[in-house]
Amino acid sequence: MSAKKSGLQKEVLGLYRRALRMVRTKPALTQPKFLLFVRYNFHTQSSSVSPRDIAAIEHLLRRGQRQLEMYEQPSVRDCQISQAMNDWEQSQRESRTTSR
Repeated sequence: MSAKKSGLQKEVLGLYRRALRMVRTKPALTQPKFLLFVRYNFHTQSSSVSPRDIAAIEHLLRRGQRQLEMYEQPSVRDCQISQAMNDWEQSQRESRTTSR
């Protein structure tokens, strides 16, 4: 059984789930780009902050919520993917295939 999650952990997971739901509202052709955008940003932000740095996590949560509100707008139909995001996705795919 997993350990009980703190309130902050629940907020982060809630934001991630909300972001994944937002991806499903976007046009089918752009959903993979939005999904990569969400996964990359959560991964890079989580690895850049100590789990004990509550103030930084709260700041990132507020920033993420504001950013997600912007991306949830129906007028937002596409997003830009950087080369760093593509490289990260490729490395994730390679690590999954080599670990099998």
